[in-house]
Amino acid sequence: MIKGYVGWELPASERARLLAVFPASYSKVVAHHCTLKFGVTSDELLPTAQEGLVVGVADDGVGVQALVLKIGGTIHRPGGSVYHITWSLGLGRKPMESNHVIAREGFVPVQPVIPVRLTPKFFPMQG
Repeated sequence: MIKGYVGWELPASERARLLAVFPASYSKVVAHHCTLKFGVTSDELLPTAQEGLVVGVADDGVGVQALVLKIGGTIHRPGGSVYHITWSLGLGRKPMESNHVIAREGFVPVQPVIPVRLTPKFFPMQG
């Protein structure tokens, strides 16, 4: 069984549209997906939602930028973290740090919120 995570891929057209609204703060543009469950196998059921809302931006000012999403009426993922897309990273920073930045520093609300299409998907672990 292949190990990985399930969530939503950000379609290329949505990625381009959102990058025009939220330019990357750091040199490595990620802007790829939103995780629902990590450490699952390829037989995990995919989420059913196919859209979300960009409701906020988190940026620690030193290398981690993320967009906060509301999916299915909530920003809260099962397990207590927040739905987000790691948007950009500075040198030496890792995507998983977005969770810590949002938990520690919160986020700046986006007004008005921005609808975004999402594609449910299983992502195999790299490596």
